[in-house]
Amino acid sequence: MDPWGKIGHLTKSEIRDLQNRKLQQFINQYLYPFSPYYRRLFDQNKIKPGSIRTVADLRQIPFCSKKDFIDPDRPDKIKDFIQQPDLKTIRQFWPKTQLLKLKWQSLTKGDEFVKVNLEKEFRPCFITFTTGTTNMPVSFLYTSHDIQNLHVSGHRMLKLTGMQSSDHVVNMFPYAPHLAFWQVVFGGLEASTLILSTGGGKMMGTEGNIRALLKMKPSVLLGVPSYIYHVLRAAKEQGVKLETIKKVILGASRVSTAFKVRLAELLASMGAKDVCVFGTYGFTEARSAWAECPTPNDISSGYHLYPDKEIFEVIDPKTGEVKGEGEDGELVYSSIDSRGSSVLRYRTGDYVKGGITYEPCKYSGLTVPRINYDITRISDVKDYQASKVKGCLVDFNNFSSCLSEFTDIEEWQIELNKKDNDPFEVDQMVVYLSARPGCQEAALADTVRSRLAATTEVTPNEVKFIPFAEMIKRLGLETENKERRIVDKRPKE
Repeated sequence: MDPWGKIGHLTKSEIRDLQNRKLQQFINQYLYPFSPYYRRLFDQNKIKPGSIRTVADLRQIPFCSKKDFIDPDRPDKIKDFIQQPDLKTIRQFWPKTQLLKLKWQSLTKGDEFVKVNLEKEFRPCFITFTTGTTNMPVSFLYTSHDIQNLHVSGHRMLKLTGMQSSDHVVNMFPYAPHLAFWQVVFGGLEASTLILSTGGGKMMGTEGNIRALLKMKPSVLLGVPSYIYHVLRAAKEQGVKLETIKKVILGASRVSTAFKVRLAELLASMGAKDVCVFGTYGFTEARSAWAECPTPNDISSGYHLYPDKEIFEVIDPKTGEVKGEGEDGELVYSSIDSRGSSVLRYRTGDYVKGGITYEPCKYSGLTVPRINYDITRISDVKDYQASKVKGCLVDFNNFSSCLSEFTDIEEWQIELNKKDNDPFEVDQMVVYLSARPGCQEAALADTVRSRLAATTEVTPNEVKFIPFAEMIKRLGLETENKERRIVDKRPKE
């Protein structure tokens, strides 16, 4: 069965009509009645649920963001975002057609049948957490309804990349209560695809993952970009051939076209031919992820969305004004088909250049909206408390883009500190590099300094070269769920 069904080929107007209908139903029958947070938000702002009839009407509703999930005085504040129905609110807000259906089921199949079905729809049964580097992880709960949506989105992603049920897959995402790992697991189950989930470096180590590659002879690899690259380099050093690999699907970090080309070249040197590398985009609050379709590795199709499940807006991050098609701005997410933890007009903190396009994809043929691949994780910058380094406003994603272009750099890490460890002293930035054998380190250091200064307006105080094995430990590639790419050691005042 095609997991995209008719949704993948609707016209722009048909998609908007579908979203308008689902938005009305979601707010009036699920979110407002059952979500303590949104019931309170609507009432405090004197918003009538029935007044939200179209996507354009979303502008009446205030945004929410990560700060709304956390309250030091209320550790369980996130529970307010969970839909919590009871018989009273169901009878008050559900339309007569739904109530009559429940009554008929009760008469013909018994009260227990109705109770079990409602529990499947609304009782949380699964949980994942955000993976902020310094912030406290926030939990998001799923009901069986949401788990089914995870099956659907995962299957759509795998189908979009051209994967077949006959493919053998190795999933190297870290084994943890995080979205990326479980999106692959549930998508594979839905697609009836054989997937070996190794749990990443923390579970099996690099050698264990290399043995898995040799045993499975996979056609598809999935995982975090840095760890996939690390394992493949280690395998190459051992003389391993990976002729069977045709696709690599990457997630949990930004993937540039330059990195995709570099990864494909590495695999080509190990015997793989015509490897296609895909980026994905996802976040815990959506409990979903989206993928690119097959293209040359130096091109991105953008991330194909599921307009029957969500609505995305692009806004000016300063004013909150909704931007037009193809315009830059911050991504804002609204669910229109969820239970459990549900968010509306959630500010992701992610800035997308090129915004969203509604034109049909010339590569996949699908007509669903697509987010441009050039997404900056503003939220990550805030996590590192790095709004300014040496007085300059810094986007650390620019460091990644810049350093990834150097073919002589095997791995890198940036460390921020204060001169003499004095909180009142000036900022210092040290760039740690692991270089390819035979590289002219002095010349590379000079080039790195000048390139970073031109790209980020920040010049490193020092460029240090360290052995590859030491770099792997510093990054935590084999021990952490996320690599420690930027380390902020600046003391607090």
